[in-house]
Amino acid sequence: ADGIWSAVRAKMRDEPLRGEGSGVSYSGYTVFAGELDYDSFDNGDVGYKVYIGPGQYFVITDIGNGRYQWYAFLAKPAGSAALEEKPKGNSLYLQDVFEGWSKDIHHILNVTKENEIEQRDLYDRPPSVFKRWTKGNVALLGDSVHAMMPNLGQGGCQAIEDAQVLSEELSAATSRDEIEGKLDAYRGRRLIRSAAVQGLSRFASDIIIRGFDTPAKIVFEDGIKFENFNYAGIVTKMLQPILPIFFIIQFNFLYDGYKNDFPIDFNAAIRFAVVGGVILLIGAGTVLGGAEEVGVGLFGLESIFGTEGIEALIANAQDFFL
Repeated sequence: ADGIWSAVRAKMRDEPLRGEGSGVSYSGYTVFAGELDYDSFDNGDVGYKVYIGPGQYFVITDIGNGRYQWYAFLAKPAGSAALEEKPKGNSLYLQDVFEGWSKDIHHILNVTKENEIEQRDLYDRPPSVFKRWTKGNVALLGDSVHAMMPNLGQGGCQAIEDAQVLSEELSAATSRDEIEGKLDAYRGRRLIRSAAVQGLSRFASDIIIRGFDTPAKIVFEDGIKFENFNYAGIVTKMLQPILPIFFIIQFNFLYDGYKNDFPIDFNAAIRFAVVGGVILLIGAGTVLGGAEEVGVGLFGLESIFGTEGIEALIANAQDFFL
């Protein structure tokens, strides 16, 4: 459990710790994160708010006991923190970046102190489907084996699931000779679910950065005005009623499968394929330009499970039915 830049993983797989060949890649996003005591007007009623726009988005979440976290995701090159000067501080810089956005964003930024804000570039890894999770009596867990984007808040959650499954498997061992087999069983139970969550996290960030724009709208003031009536704006408008359905399916999957009793949640996979396919079909024109990076294929399943994950999913399905 030594994180995304795992020395144990590098040794186990005989691969570089960093750089080319390490499997770690920059997501295209830098994130500013803040945590503070905050007297929100909707405390107790709304726990999670997301504001999405072209190349950037903002998240506000209630973490309990009057504490709030917010995240500002910006599409910028790696290392932008060192290259971009912010003489007025991070809060005022972000207020400029999100000028014209919801007053909720500006209210929480206004009351956030500079020492409550941190910036970091976001990196993740592809699912480790055909690569080692274990060797002998050593096992990887958490970010060392399935580092993911923070969009779904699942990095720590998936590490906890790893620990739970690992505990269950090792508790069932009656001798040291069984440990290696129990570690393999741990990998088998966690493989597809963790890969799916990794893929969903990356899918969420990729489609936001490449697929969304300001929604198109018709304004009836001094005649008729068509605002943002480009392809991406129209697509974003069309997706607005569909995204809440996708979010419900997504969070049901995250919350229902935590016991890792089955390698594949077929009901969730079918729902993802249908709703995710609709989203990709509608947004195809906006994301196909970056299809290689987004991983558009099999109605979006490659984005959700990863290329290796798709192959493993098929193999697991065959094992299930044969």
